Amino acid sequence: MNLPAESPRVDLVPRPVGRLAPVPRPARPVSWERRLLGWHSLLVYLFLYVPIAILILYSFNRSKQTAAWEGFTFDWYLRLFQNDLILRAVKNSLIVATITTVLATIIGTLAALALARGKFRGKSATQAALYLPIIIPEIVIGAALVTFFGVARMRLGLTTVVIAHVAFCISYVAIVVRARLAGFDRSLEEAASDLGAGPWDTFRRVTLPIILPGIVAGALLVFTISIDDYVITSFVAGVGATTLPIQIYSMLKVGVTPEVNAVSTLLLLLTVVLIAIAQRLQQEPTPKGGTKK
Repeated sequence: MNLPAESPRVDLVPRPVGRLAPVPRPARPVSWERRLLGWHSLLVYLFLYVPIAILILYSFNRSKQTAAWEGFTFDWYLRLFQNDLILRAVKNSLIVATITTVLATIIGTLAALALARGKFRGKSATQAALYLPIIIPEIVIGAALVTFFGVARMRLGLTTVVIAHVAFCISYVAIVVRARLAGFDRSLEEAASDLGAGPWDTFRRVTLPIILPGIVAGALLVFTISIDDYVITSFVAGVGATTLPIQIYSMLKVGVTPEVNAVSTLLLLLTVVLIAIAQRLQQEPTPKGGTKK
């Protein structure tokens, strides 16, 4: 007698399924639009940075003329540190940049705190006016400042240069610090107040350490902008107030020499280092075992 075949056993308990190997996706051909965009980006970077690379290279040229390469030397850097005019200009630039950084950082930080925390009449107008020194062309700011100093009967010199630099550098600090305050957790201040800390202790022990990277980044940015500025400085600098950018420009009038390339290379190196530090400080720290928010 033919018995019916036994039905296959059905396992009601789900069996663990191993990790499936990922199915390889077919490589997508690069479109001509992406190729064109890549070549365009490469040409833009070459256009921007090849002249800078040539300037750095010819600062080590043995020949006084930059038309031909005649060998490698450090003589132009040694002569640079023996040039009294350049050393005096460097001294003036460092004095102006240091004082500007201190004043602009303090005023800009206070302005950022007021705009982020305070509620007062004209706040929107003040916030809009904060961006004007960044948007307005420097030649307009320079002409306005020299007119103001003339009306105020102030003699042009290092003092007027410092006032001019502080006037247009406050905005940079305020914007950077306010961006840091945008992600500030106010509950930390409330917790400090609940634990008995006063307003000053709360600011010194809680608020200031958190926004300090933004303050330092703004200060480094101001120092870089101040020491590099030429347009506004040329309007408000008087006799004996020649800064390094103005001195470099006056040296260029008689021709480009390796000495000019050397001082430009050092100025470029200082600017790149300060901007890199400022950018690093503005980044959110990565917690251990986690990722950036």
